[in-house]
Amino acid sequence: MTGRLSDLIVLIKGAGEVASAVAHRLARSNFKVCMTEMSEPQAVTRTVTFSEAVYDGEKVVDGVTAARVDSTAGIREAWAAKKVAVIVDPAARVRNEIKPDVVVDARMLKKNLDTTMSEAPLVIGLGPGFVAGRDVHVVIETNHSENLGKVILEGPAEKNTGIPVNIGGYTFERALHAPEDGLFSSSLKIGQRVKKGDIVGRVDGQPVRTEIDGILRALFRDGVMVQRGTKVAEVDPEGNREICFAIRDRMRAIGGGVLEAILMKFNN
Repeated sequence: MTGRLSDLIVLIKGAGEVASAVAHRLARSNFKVCMTEMSEPQAVTRTVTFSEAVYDGEKVVDGVTAARVDSTAGIREAWAAKKVAVIVDPAARVRNEIKPDVVVDARMLKKNLDTTMSEAPLVIGLGPGFVAGRDVHVVIETNHSENLGKVILEGPAEKNTGIPVNIGGYTFERALHAPEDGLFSSSLKIGQRVKKGDIVGRVDGQPVRTEIDGILRALFRDGVMVQRGTKVAEVDPEGNREICFAIRDRMRAIGGGVLEAILMKFNN
């Protein structure tokens, strides 16, 4: 990087919930952010994910706008308009054109698929699957523990517990999964109230029912193919509709960790 911090270019692999919280924090900090995604993103917390721009052209999350682009010129146009750029590029080949100062692997795959330290002056991995000093320069802790958001300069993040965060006394019961491979359909909306036993959606005609009362905090996009076991909805038992449209505290902490790591590298 040369010049001002605001000239710094950040490439984020993925545009799901965690990646979007990171992008939101960095865009608010006036960095130039480009996110890479699949052609059919499978986000479930769609009210707070920039991946929705792939389908709709633009997506606004808490005052920050992301725009789908299809070229390097489009990326720069988005930046000029103070928007996050989202491009369909699962292999992140655009990296070779925009020459990012920072690469963040925010795909939350719980394994390192293809990210290396040679991709940028600063390469950051989020959560399990990365080892700081071997795969990436920095790992950010994503586990909901006292270390959440910690900048790890050497070694791995904490192991994945596989246990969802406890809300209102519920963990596994909050998440609804596809019973089989097929097309997901639903006429419900995020923020809608549901009761135990209600059909939230269907996968090739097979019903997906909620096990608890609450608010639909997350819901898969209607008309998109899913695989068996894919999380297609989440019910919040506390029933606060406002949180369905807000970036979660955990995600903000992770975004803060990424910002800290960037400033440690470049603000000296």
